[in-house]
Amino acid sequence: MIRRTLSASLLAALFLATPAFAEDATIGRPIEGATLHEGHLDMVVYYVPVDGDLLEVTATFAPKTGGDPLRVAMGLSDGDSVAFSMPGHRDSLYAFSRSGEEVTVSSGTDVHPRADALMN
Repeated sequence: MIRRTLSASLLAALFLATPAFAEDATIGRPIEGATLHEGHLDMVVYYVPVDGDLLEVTATFAPKTGGDPLRVAMGLSDGDSVAFSMPGHRDSLYAFSRSGEEVTVSSGTDVHPRADALMN
């Protein structure tokens, strides 16, 4: 009984400590675009190859309530991944990862109980 309770508690803690990604898209060719609409921002993303093996990924975020768009550009090498929130929108988490010529982009809600404390 104790073992079952501990297992259930550990599973619940792991579930709460990881981001819940509700939407994702994979881009497999340069200039091929993708859109994500999770949360308070709509996002359009694409990549272009640059210097050697680097892919430059550009994502533009547009607030659904209006306002100026936000843009992020990053270089990803094969195997790279990054996750972040946009200024003023810490409740949404965006993850970008590269595998070969594919870039996968995910958006969702950051449900980590300490995430807000870490960002302050």
